[in-house]
Amino acid sequence: MNTQRFDDVTTGDTLPELSIPITVALITAGAIATRDYFPGHHDKDAARELGSPHIFMNILTTNGLVQRFVEGWAGPEARLGSLKIKLGAPNYPGDTMTFNGEVVSRDDSNRTVEVAIQGLNSMGKHVTGTVGVALP
Repeated sequence: MNTQRFDDVTTGDTLPELSIPITVALITAGAIATRDYFPGHHDKDAARELGSPHIFMNILTTNGLVQRFVEGWAGPEARLGSLKIKLGAPNYPGDTMTFNGEVVSRDDSNRTVEVAIQGLNSMGKHVTGTVGVALP
């Protein structure tokens, strides 16, 4: 796996899309791995009592998927810095979330770039935000 080099990255560069199938296993495993035992993330009946049609993904799982997306582009020698995200439409099993991103700024003084990301599902934007990345 290649690492992006700061000198080779320019504002406006786009990241390759990444599609993630949203499954019951992904949602429940993400919730358990992040010690989020809220019933809406693993109990369909409890989620329905809350007015949701099915269990739904927690923000920590989304956060991890954002990190996976950006690190997959940046490579193993890159270092993630700030990660600022906002949730929108929920992720439910049976859907797919597709990530896209773009380099929106560069800082020559510390060899960092800021990447704007969004993760879309069939209902719209599940997640939007920015990620700071230090590149060699």
